[in-house]
Amino acid sequence: MNPIDLSGTASALPAPWESQLLEQVGTAAVKVLRMDGRPLPVESHDNPEVLLVLDGRLELLVDGAELTVGPGELYRIPARAAHAVRPGSRGALLIVEVPEGE
Repeated sequence: MNPIDLSGTASALPAPWESQLLEQVGTAAVKVLRMDGRPLPVESHDNPEVLLVLDGRLELLVDGAELTVGPGELYRIPARAAHAVRPGSRGALLIVEVPEGE
């Protein structure tokens, strides 16, 4: 396998907020996406997510608390936590999803 340019891959995606699966590592799904400043509605997932901001910033609302995740920073969203993307989130994001108990 060759190295993957994460920011370049995210920038080349045809639409923002639509992730692309890069690799499956065991049960973990490693994805990348491009953020474009638009907010996203509240959602929750059965599995935890790890979010790594490659460049730009991610504005989150997690269980009612507002936070900013900057470039090079990682944030873990617990399984079933209500979360939403706030306006102003721009750049590239790496997402790792691991089924609970893995």
